[in-house]
Amino acid sequence: MKVQQIKSSIDVDKRHKLTLKALGLGRIGKTKIHKDTPQIRGMINQVAYLLKVEEIEGEEKK
Repeated sequence: MKVQQIKSSIDVDKRHKLTLKALGLGRIGKTKIHKDTPQIRGMINQVAYLLKVEEIEGEEKK
């Protein structure tokens, strides 16, 4: 999955900032690619209002 931060983390709950950091994000426009796991899905759901998420075609689901 391709995860991109599209909104600022200013005035966001501290736990959500830590979740962004765990996802490898922190700045607007930064993009990371992660494997589709339940743990990653949970983190994405927690901060979904700050992110844009795309499924990558051909990615093997494990």
